[in-house]
Amino acid sequence: MQGIFMSKYIFIVGGVMSGVGKGTSSASIGKILQSKGFEVTAIKIDPYINVDAGTMNPIEHGEVFVTDDGDETDQDIGTYERFLGATISSVNYMTTGRVYQTVIERERNLEYGGKCVEVVPHVPDEVIRRIRLAAKRAKADITLIEVGGTVGEYQNILFLEAARMMKLAAPQDVLFVLVSYLPVPGNLGEMKTKPTQYASHTLNSAGIQADIIIARAERSIDEPRRKKLALFCGVDPKDIIAAPDIDSVYKVPLNFEKQHLADIIMKKFNMKSRRRKDMRDWKKIVRVAESALKTVRIGVIGKYFSTGDFTLSDVYLSVIEALKHAAWFHKTRSELLWLNSEAYEKDHALLKELDNLDGVVIPGGFGSRGVEGKIKAIQYARTRKIPYLGLCYGMQLAVVEFARHVCGMKEANTAEIKPDVITPVIHIMPDQQKNVATQKYGGTMRLGAYPCLLHPKSKSRVAYGARVISERHRHRYEVNNKYRPLFEKKGLLIAGTSPDKKLVEIIEIPDHPFFVGTQFHPEFKSRPLNPHPLFREFIAAAIRKR
Repeated sequence: MQGIFMSKYIFIVGGVMSGVGKGTSSASIGKILQSKGFEVTAIKIDPYINVDAGTMNPIEHGEVFVTDDGDETDQDIGTYERFLGATISSVNYMTTGRVYQTVIERERNLEYGGKCVEVVPHVPDEVIRRIRLAAKRAKADITLIEVGGTVGEYQNILFLEAARMMKLAAPQDVLFVLVSYLPVPGNLGEMKTKPTQYASHTLNSAGIQADIIIARAERSIDEPRRKKLALFCGVDPKDIIAAPDIDSVYKVPLNFEKQHLADIIMKKFNMKSRRRKDMRDWKKIVRVAESALKTVRIGVIGKYFSTGDFTLSDVYLSVIEALKHAAWFHKTRSELLWLNSEAYEKDHALLKELDNLDGVVIPGGFGSRGVEGKIKAIQYARTRKIPYLGLCYGMQLAVVEFARHVCGMKEANTAEIKPDVITPVIHIMPDQQKNVATQKYGGTMRLGAYPCLLHPKSKSRVAYGARVISERHRHRYEVNNKYRPLFEKKGLLIAGTSPDKKLVEIIEIPDHPFFVGTQFHPEFKSRPLNPHPLFREFIAAAIRKR
């Protein structure tokens, strides 16, 4: 293997069950290390054959997060960006499918020099190459690598083998953090360490010894169980970090800092702090979130909400966080209500519940299910002067609603759900027609950051304070320019376009308290310390309505 780039590497793996908080733990470790003056980057490994997250069902996998350079990634990449305040690129995301695809392409191109290409070592070698490349591009002092899934699963064993190989090559440069769950069975009332012991032993069987264990549980681990876990997992008791359930993910870095996790890591790496920071701004945000007395009630209208008896808000994770960030900016908290658009199709009287809201958001999505309910909700918000923010599909359906009920185009619709519609006010982008016709769906949408030119008299221009902006996209369909003159004549403001003015990026209704739709996804660029301008102004309008 080639020499390792001069970065330290921390692998974060999970034990006992999925959803235990590896992503938040990884981002929080990165945050506290940043506060010590280090350059930090984070990588997510998804153990799926999918090449990217774009073809994964959001109900099963959660939000698809889009990077500036157009990669469709796991939602944890968004968590890293929000915590680290960084722009993370496609090189920081890998899947089993992506790794295998590269190995096979290299074999086809004779890049292995006629060798027999084997799963080991060639697949782990490719994983290592990608990790080093991400570290080098970010010029990172410390690189965090979150391995998806839990130890013991067949799917991630090759990634653990890559981690083992890196540790073997440079033991002083690699650490392992096991984020594992400690259940407290209700009928026992006692925290049990045995599942985490098994997770640790399973990790050992892959040739890896955990250096630090993050003990996830509904409450803090106590000393007897800390000592027991240390004994049976071969970890120093002080290297076991309590991570109890907490009401805000933004408190997790403060919890880790309180337990001196950054100091523990620096000592193991033989590194010294480059500067002393007290995370003052971060603490301020947490205090505002805790102490805000005012509340705005925001309805999020969608369809990706449930599986069985459970509500899955992770589908719209970035939207949720962007609303929180904007509310905190105004020293207010946001109360989110999950509203199923299909219910409005069955009973229009239910729309009256929107009167009790301070604002309505319709986020992105695909398909026909619940669309007519969304259009009814948009009409209600428009006519009742309820602040409205439509994102991607939410903007397109706002155009459909305006065409039907203001322009008198009763048959108006989007060609996405009705290809033979007579008045396709939303139609497929010309360069996307071939992709759909040949069923080339993976990674072929209009993806990533594109510039947008703002109208000088628009609310959006005031919000951004700039003439040209850059935002991230994920779509195949667009506003049909054939109908733009009529829309503008009837009072719809085309508030933002592509620089060549061929693509509608933002629409507004000027005589409305706040009615804005964006073809792009502004939620991807919101940060707790720097809320997105459009979300900020949307919440301001919601506060005024309240």
